[in-house]
Amino acid sequence: MGDGGGDRQLNVLGAPLEVCCKKPMTGFYRDGYCNTGPMDTGTHTVCADMTEDFLAFSARAGNDLSTPRPEYDFPGLQPGDRWCLCARRWEEAEMAGCAPKVWLRRTNMKTLQIVALETLKKHALDGT
Repeated sequence: MGDGGGDRQLNVLGAPLEVCCKKPMTGFYRDGYCNTGPMDTGTHTVCADMTEDFLAFSARAGNDLSTPRPEYDFPGLQPGDRWCLCARRWEEAEMAGCAPKVWLRRTNMKTLQIVALETLKKHALDGT
């Protein structure tokens, strides 16, 4: 798949994927959407609101999302920021009891190959 919301990928509810966040600019393609494609080996498809617990969990798991990385045009995330997370990392956090809340209409349908819809719904910020 290409880049940008123009691809009209679907969300976990089967409707067109909605923008996750443009400030900070998120998504594997840095287009604001949790779009995915063959180059996205991490499946960055879960639109979630960052929390202190999750950011600490991610850092302990080897992915520090809080520290700015200007060389990658990455501002560093803070609690309250919205970000397209790797589906497997979100699932690991869910099993560890620190999964951040998710936006179903902004989470890519490809997530369902890794995480069950029922599990996502338990953490949903938007209705079904």
